[in-house]
Amino acid sequence: MNLSLRHVRRVIREVPQHAKLAYCLLRDPRVPLAPKVAVVGTLGLIVSPLDLPAWVPVLGELDLLALGILAVKTFVDACPPEVVADNRAALRSRDSPWDTDRRAAVAMARGGLVRLLQNWRARSRDRQQRAG
Repeated sequence: MNLSLRHVRRVIREVPQHAKLAYCLLRDPRVPLAPKVAVVGTLGLIVSPLDLPAWVPVLGELDLLALGILAVKTFVDACPPEVVADNRAALRSRDSPWDTDRRAAVAMARGGLVRLLQNWRARSRDRQQRAG
């Protein structure tokens, strides 16, 4: 495997797109269960508190990053090609489960922030009325 700086930069640039694609493929019922279990298990291992090589400076963290990238790439490669193509097209058209869920999360966050500000203003007015 060629490990040039250009190759490393390209892989790192592709991480967000692969993560979105993996999210969509995990939600797609056409993808077999085995690859889903494998990638979720691997990513679960990455975020678990069990991290034996972490005592090695810098490399202790890079191994988890590399494992995550490898797990997602392997997962995408294990999915049926037509399903991957469908999900890539949905991501390009911004009509994928990733985009739908992101929009819903942003809307919920905005709604929560608006309610928080309204409550804060109401409490502030109540305090002013009681003090004045």
